[in-house]
Amino acid sequence: MYAVIRSGNQQFRVNEGDTIQVEKLNAEVGDEITIDQVLLLGGGDTVIGTPIVSGATVTARVAEQGRHPKIIVFKMKRRKNYRRKNGHRQPFTALEITGINYDPSTAN
Repeated sequence: MYAVIRSGNQQFRVNEGDTIQVEKLNAEVGDEITIDQVLLLGGGDTVIGTPIVSGATVTARVAEQGRHPKIIVFKMKRRKNYRRKNGHRQPFTALEITGINYDPSTAN
């Protein structure tokens, strides 16, 4: 069974045991979190949400809190003596998916 979840304005297709990197969440390493923004359940009987599947949750364990590699943002306008150099490192949270739960009796 797989699920499509929404986290931080991004969508992810996850199976049990997968590790994904989402935008930074306020959680400590080792914490268990529950994601209730499940958009689709697949594998066998497909359940499509409108927009969210009622009664479906995905549980995950926080594996890591980190930052992506640095990217360089460089702006320049030729012949105008305008140059700006900036660096940016985006923080992320690595989640290990531990379970996909669906209870159709609680669905609307």
